[in-house]
Amino acid sequence: MFQPLTVATAKVDLPNWDDSEITVDAREAVGDGTFSPETPSTGPGDPRKYEFRLACTQGDIVIFEACRDVMPACASGANSPDGKPGTAIYWYYSDPAFSPPVWTFLSGPECVFGEKPRDVLAEIAGQIAHEFQRTPIAAAKIGSQPGPHTLRGKETNVWADAATQTFNLTMIGQKVTITATPVAYTWDYGDGTSWGPTPIHGAPLHEDRIGEQTQTSHVYVATGRLAINLTTHFNGTYTVNGGPELPISGQGNIPSPALPLTVWRAETHLYADNCFQNPRGVGC
Repeated sequence: MFQPLTVATAKVDLPNWDDSEITVDAREAVGDGTFSPETPSTGPGDPRKYEFRLACTQGDIVIFEACRDVMPACASGANSPDGKPGTAIYWYYSDPAFSPPVWTFLSGPECVFGEKPRDVLAEIAGQIAHEFQRTPIAAAKIGSQPGPHTLRGKETNVWADAATQTFNLTMIGQKVTITATPVAYTWDYGDGTSWGPTPIHGAPLHEDRIGEQTQTSHVYVATGRLAINLTTHFNGTYTVNGGPELPISGQGNIPSPALPLTVWRAETHLYADNCFQNPRGVGC
């Protein structure tokens, strides 16, 4: 989509379209070097959206006679306020009831003077990967069973709780929505053992099943104090002004706060005393 700029009118008669009150005026540059444009509207109550697109490309010039009429003066800058060449555009409109917008040809070609129309979608596409890396994506939460204490030689179940997240921002004057979706996980169990990236995030077990092996569980072979670390890998997509969802190159790799864990050892001893008969016996 392009941002409207200053245009010099080239009248085009359209069937079933009353353009007697339509004006598209060229404007003088204001202090910051920008222009104050007017779109082809029937007045303040016109509910439609407008955008323009580059016109009179090489193929258009061959096919459309209107391009052959407009382009000589446009390219020479004959009607330009500063004598510089202009750019030909087509006007399109859309009913705001449609989401995403459905664009319909309205008029053109017309010659734009001033700055060259900006391909806003291309500019956003070029910047979106950088913006995705800056997006404050919330890290996954880590859980463990048992925890915060576990036993050496036993299965310790771990899992990640991550959510799909959306972020709204403005880029080049356009409304952009970024969606970050968790797709993979890299586990660091804290004892030098790691696993991933894997799409498996794990899940908590029912209390009567703690100690069973799971896809994300780990057996510690030594006692000590350690920390479980996790990096969640997010894929990104984005939309511009409610348009189609587009992919973002690269991933967001978001580390979670470390989860402390203490590994203990369990000892089993056999005693001869019957604690019911001798409650003060060894081991009772």
